[in-house]
Amino acid sequence: MRIRSLLILAGAAWLAAGCQTVQTTQPGAVGVDRKQHMLVSEEEIEQGSQEAYHQELQKARDKRALNTDQQVYQRVQAITRRLIPQTGIFRPDAPKWNWEVNVETTDDVNAYCMPGGKIMVYTGLIEKLHASDAELATVIGHEIAHALREHSRERISRAYAEQVALAGIALATGAGNTTMQLASQISAVTFQLPHSREQEAEADRIGLELMARAGYDPNAAIVLWQKMGKLAQGGPPEFLSTHPSDESRIRDLEAAVPRVQPLYQAAKK
Repeated sequence: MRIRSLLILAGAAWLAAGCQTVQTTQPGAVGVDRKQHMLVSEEEIEQGSQEAYHQELQKARDKRALNTDQQVYQRVQAITRRLIPQTGIFRPDAPKWNWEVNVETTDDVNAYCMPGGKIMVYTGLIEKLHASDAELATVIGHEIAHALREHSRERISRAYAEQVALAGIALATGAGNTTMQLASQISAVTFQLPHSREQEAEADRIGLELMARAGYDPNAAIVLWQKMGKLAQGGPPEFLSTHPSDESRIRDLEAAVPRVQPLYQAAKK
């Protein structure tokens, strides 16, 4: 017992020494100002993200499903090009990220943005929801917001902290993980593990501001999630396995729309 107690204390000391409290984004008009605790560096996460994204691109190429419909591809590119410049409101460095935007032909209703701006939109999202440009901007803006807030880095950091607490020892730090290991972890948090309600609310609000500043009607976000809720009644789409939809989310969006409506009006001028 004494040895285990010492190991727990050692683990706690490691957490205290290695943990950084960071402000990943500026609050913006929507007021997202929560500070985050990170155990893994931004650089390591971005390296792992690059590897994970390229693995996904290769899988899509192997299935002959990458950017097969040029009209859809150009549509997604055009919407994203309007959103990316707005990211500077939250992070001055973000517009200069090495953004990558691709479309995978699949019936899956899904989209994601990995750390560093690695975006994938699935055609099932567009087709099954009959998504307008503004509704598509809702989803892409929401996913971009996850990347701006470094939610993957935060979730991996939390996982490390839980490992230390459960094992009572300091396992490998972020620096001890290879790029391939981090790529696997990033894939896991992207495709398998649900976001916390806190992270989802942040992505909703930041995404709402991004689309409004880009000239997309923020009310489309409410319509999008209403459509998503109806689609879930026939069995939840993959997107909702990591992005839960419920009535409280729609209420939160309805409350936030008036805060970004002036930005939308200004963008249309």
